[in-house]
Amino acid sequence: MRQQTFKGATTIQAKAGFSTLTNNRTAKQPKPDWIKIKLTTGDNYQEIKGMMRSKTLHTVCEEARCPNIYECWANRTATFMILGDICTRACRFCAVNTGLPTELDLQEPERVAEAAENMKLKHCVVTSVARDDLKDGGARIFAETVAAIRKRLPLCSVEVLIPDFLGERDSLEIVMNSKPDILNHNIETVERMSDRVRARAKYRRSLELLGRAKEIKPDIPTKSSIMLGVGEEWDEILQAMDDLRAVDCDILTLGQYLQPSPKHLNVERFYTPEEFALLKEEGLKRGFSHVESGPLVRSSYHAHEQVKSATAAREERTVSL
Repeated sequence: MRQQTFKGATTIQAKAGFSTLTNNRTAKQPKPDWIKIKLTTGDNYQEIKGMMRSKTLHTVCEEARCPNIYECWANRTATFMILGDICTRACRFCAVNTGLPTELDLQEPERVAEAAENMKLKHCVVTSVARDDLKDGGARIFAETVAAIRKRLPLCSVEVLIPDFLGERDSLEIVMNSKPDILNHNIETVERMSDRVRARAKYRRSLELLGRAKEIKPDIPTKSSIMLGVGEEWDEILQAMDDLRAVDCDILTLGQYLQPSPKHLNVERFYTPEEFALLKEEGLKRGFSHVESGPLVRSSYHAHEQVKSATAAREERTVSL
């Protein structure tokens, strides 16, 4: 057992009165007291669950075992997962099923839009499994889903959380030309840990995608997420923030990695709420328009609030210029 240390973070941690946590690579760490999930399975939760089943829809809330599913569904918000529930990649942190997809559902965009209308959503998040088996990576279905939601709910903002499309610019252009309100693509972890944590995805390719998104549609806010606790160092987290700001990423979410099953990556470290608060300060100092940071934060957590912050910040910068 060795002690986890963060280069350059000694002063910051001492100032906040932190005790350095232990990093145990051989035994599973117990969850600390601050990792708590409120179970709310009332009428709204049951209604949304029934709707998803009746329309044969998938949500990342369920497939990725998101800890916020009870809160979000109780508040009538959900992140739709299109292009099926089988991913062509096998990232070591992700609980989504892996394999070779057998079909492409061309009616899925309309069913997603109908569900969003029934839920009376004001902000809709659409993500997907990776579909490396498709020539465009599923970009066309993303665009059709955005269009279908806009047709039924013209006042609803739409956020897309996309895979990297293996770096294909044409696929990214298809999605950007559908004019989502937010383009989200997660780098997931720091550069040093990327190859160990992710499958086929590349850290620099993800940054390039976010930069290209701004080249194609400069007015559309971009967003990314980092999960903590897979072996990264403090200064590497700050460097990842700098890398995202270098491609003009607007929104950052930071959350604690939680092991979905024994076959997935171990949790190397649990970050305290105070540390997440410090990282939020670091992100805001670097110019992100919105930073959502906390142990149970996930990429789509409080997404409806983030689009307002990003839009307001970009309008403010435009006026100042």
